[in-house]
Amino acid sequence: MFGDASAGVLDVESVWRRDQGTRCEEKSTQTLPIPTAERVAQTRHSHEVGVQADPQASPAQALPLPPPPLVDYAGLWAFLQRVEEPVIRELDKNWKSHAFDGFEVNWADPNETVSCAHSLSYPEAQERNLQVTSISWNVTGAVLACSYGRLDDGDWSSEKSFLCTWNLNRRALNPHRPDLVVEIPSAVLCVAFHPQQPSLIAGGLFSGEVLIWDTSRQEDPLIWRTGMTDDTHTDPVYQVSWHRDPQQPHAFRVLSVSTDGKILVWQEERDGLLRPASGFTFVQQQIPRSTKLKKHARGDMVVGVTSLSFSHFEPSVFISGTEGGYLMKCSTAVDTAALLRKSSSIPLRAPAQFSFSSHGGPIYSVSCSPFHRNLFLSGGTDGHVHLHSMLQAHPLLSLQLSKKYIFSVRWSPVRPLVFAAASGEGEVQLFDFAKSSQKPSVSIRQTPNQAPVYCLEFNPRQTQLLAAGDAGGTVKVWQLSSDFTEEGPREMSHLDQLANEVTD
Repeated sequence: MFGDASAGVLDVESVWRRDQGTRCEEKSTQTLPIPTAERVAQTRHSHEVGVQADPQASPAQALPLPPPPLVDYAGLWAFLQRVEEPVIRELDKNWKSHAFDGFEVNWADPNETVSCAHSLSYPEAQERNLQVTSISWNVTGAVLACSYGRLDDGDWSSEKSFLCTWNLNRRALNPHRPDLVVEIPSAVLCVAFHPQQPSLIAGGLFSGEVLIWDTSRQEDPLIWRTGMTDDTHTDPVYQVSWHRDPQQPHAFRVLSVSTDGKILVWQEERDGLLRPASGFTFVQQQIPRSTKLKKHARGDMVVGVTSLSFSHFEPSVFISGTEGGYLMKCSTAVDTAALLRKSSSIPLRAPAQFSFSSHGGPIYSVSCSPFHRNLFLSGGTDGHVHLHSMLQAHPLLSLQLSKKYIFSVRWSPVRPLVFAAASGEGEVQLFDFAKSSQKPSVSIRQTPNQAPVYCLEFNPRQTQLLAAGDAGGTVKVWQLSSDFTEEGPREMSHLDQLANEVTD
């Protein structure tokens, strides 16, 4: 494990310690009468106030003061002078050593298990057979929100659903009674807390609407909604996120992603209405065709968008996943107008700049690495997770983690080589590239009947917590072991090696 092996061992005999040991042995032969507790207290008091014991007292009544310790200062000084040079030589050698580079002392006791810290559910939602479609932690890491709806087949646009929140730091936490329950007339497919304001949540509905709630308002938390117009979404909204406004660095705007092919940026107006300020759309004829990739038919057919993830290093760059399995690198800074037959009252641009190897079906989730500017993950209905570099079309790794679907993938916020995936078999899989590039380190069984796990999110503050929501209507908060929360030596160099792999 360590380097810098040494050929010999320095052994310096301590003359001073030997002499002192001899004196201690001589003193240890003296015996004293065993004093009572009262006499010991009296003697201790005499020492504290500087008063000697009564000279008329018998040995059984008074404990004589021990003589002060004898120190051979001359011998100690001679010893230190004698060993000074070899000790300094060894310290200098150790200071130049690289044997412990990258080693960090961990004073905390390691947690060697992954355990379930909380199992949260809303009984009324479960009675209606509603599924947990999305989850989100607020910026403090204390509050967890989940949305209820349906992700399987069926028209659920008019089915009542719920938004629920739990504050996990409350002493009186009831896992079956949320702190806030909001009834919504359409299935909620996605939610996202504001990155700075802990009480604001954006959500997307099956009906195509986008709503914003303020959880600090218990009576009427809904503060903004889009309504239904020709410029809003006409298909279900599968993802919402908050994006920093480039013109106002301290302001954030909501982005929504829909299978109608549009990504819309919303701004607030009076009377609690949101209107689209700008947007993007994907048309087949404007999707770049990378070399050696399967060509798709030309035409102005709109490509449905199912997921996106923004780069942590370039705010204008994002990765989009689509219904057809296309995976594209996009930019919000593009000026190219989208070629649409039907005109729009807001400017819609074509953001796609580069396309990657496609999945075998719809892509449900993408996640950009918070530690490397070029790496991202994608997962979809083909059961595969792809590790991609933004610099080449084909994936660096293709991992089959499920025989069914992969519904969500997320990079760890603290471990560069760790990610989590939610599978259609009811498992939460934790993958650590430091241990294996082919199989997960831990597979956690979330549901007893193999009901799918639809969503998962790492806690941004309490990084040992990972929440996952499933088709049974339950959100489980997993307490991760220290293996998944403490960065190991040379992880960043290992990540760079993965990113620099070249594929054919």
